[in-house]
Amino acid sequence: MLVYPSSIDLSSSALRHLTEELAVRQREIGTRWRRLPAGRQALLALAHLRCGDTYAQLAAGFGIGVATVYRYIREAIGVLAARAPTLATAMDTARTKAFVILDGTLLPIDRIAADTPYYRLLWASPALPGATHDLTAVRSHGIVDALAAVGLKCWADKAYQGAGRHIRVPFRGRRLKRWKRRHNSSHAKIRCVGEQAMAVLKGWRLLRKLRCSTNRITDIVKAVLVLHHAST
Repeated sequence: MLVYPSSIDLSSSALRHLTEELAVRQREIGTRWRRLPAGRQALLALAHLRCGDTYAQLAAGFGIGVATVYRYIREAIGVLAARAPTLATAMDTARTKAFVILDGTLLPIDRIAADTPYYRLLWASPALPGATHDLTAVRSHGIVDALAAVGLKCWADKAYQGAGRHIRVPFRGRRLKRWKRRHNSSHAKIRCVGEQAMAVLKGWRLLRKLRCSTNRITDIVKAVLVLHHAST
């Protein structure tokens, strides 16, 4: 197998942050020696998350076994996911904002289970099956109640019709009155910045085609969110 040097389009702050978290983890569990130091393990995990490099590619590039790559990446994701903000934390941050935008996205995966934006992702919910309706998802995660509790305005698309008065959605229908069309136009302009923030997730190429067990998706998304916050 041929090996060549490459680059990762991330700031050094993401690498420093993950390196520090892994170093703390190693001290906590009393690790004395590893095939890779914390900095190299962090670099390996970032290459997997950001570039989508496979375990085999990383094993060749870092000169370690595939099983070791798997363990190192799983550990790094777990460490990051544990630092991800909760919904309550996100609501505390949102209190200082004029409004927030609610949206969902689908992450392609090959298994079946029984760019810096101008707007920041505050929180990512636990993953649900792709067939789950957006409104069902926000209710099951307690987002509607959380928004109502802090009295925060939220803009969302038509999929969230009926979510409650705190979540503003566009009018539905083909033959709308002029003022309703104007409302929908202004609503779309506000909501489109949420699409820019959502694109943060798709910038991490691993999330464009997941090849892991479905029960790991939530931790992977949380890990990406923590790294995004560390880089901004």
